[in-house]
Amino acid sequence: MAALSSLDELIGALRCLPGVGPKSAQRMAYHLLQHDQRGAQRLSLALDVALKTLRRCERCNSFTEAEVCERCLSSKRDPAQLCVVEMPADLNTMEQTHAYRGLYYVLMGRLSPLDGVGPRELAFDRLLARASDGLVREVILATNLTHEGEATAHYLSEMLHARGIKVSRIARGLPLGSELEYSDAASVAQALLERRDY
Repeated sequence: MAALSSLDELIGALRCLPGVGPKSAQRMAYHLLQHDQRGAQRLSLALDVALKTLRRCERCNSFTEAEVCERCLSSKRDPAQLCVVEMPADLNTMEQTHAYRGLYYVLMGRLSPLDGVGPRELAFDRLLARASDGLVREVILATNLTHEGEATAHYLSEMLHARGIKVSRIARGLPLGSELEYSDAASVAQALLERRDY
């Protein structure tokens, strides 16, 4: 069997990105080689540096260059609240709201027994140790509203409640600006269940 050419290797490497199939990977490879070699070199260097310098924060489990990230060290954050998210991108989304000033813990995934992802793979023991540090008063579960995200939130809430830790879950329902007529029945039903005093 012949070895892959460098072009085939590049296309194959680009396919590791989420949502990138063979055609998209091929287009990206040709674009970088034909029209943006400087961009390709910058991408290569940035990946190399990131792989050598980034590690997991000891407190929040997100990516950082230091032992503990700047967010976890910030005196402006409320250490009594700990928001649990699935991925670093979810943390970024929460930050963009400017509505939360507590700290975070990033699971780096969600429970998925069919894929072999259980509590051990997600290091739930690290989260439990973090939530039991004596400073945390409330853990906010902000896992995604998928079947796996809900299962993860349920499993974590049981573990945290057993240790006497207050647990809350982000609300579900209708997005801001939506109209009932165009909303699906499940979202409307959830909004009714999640209603609050006005």
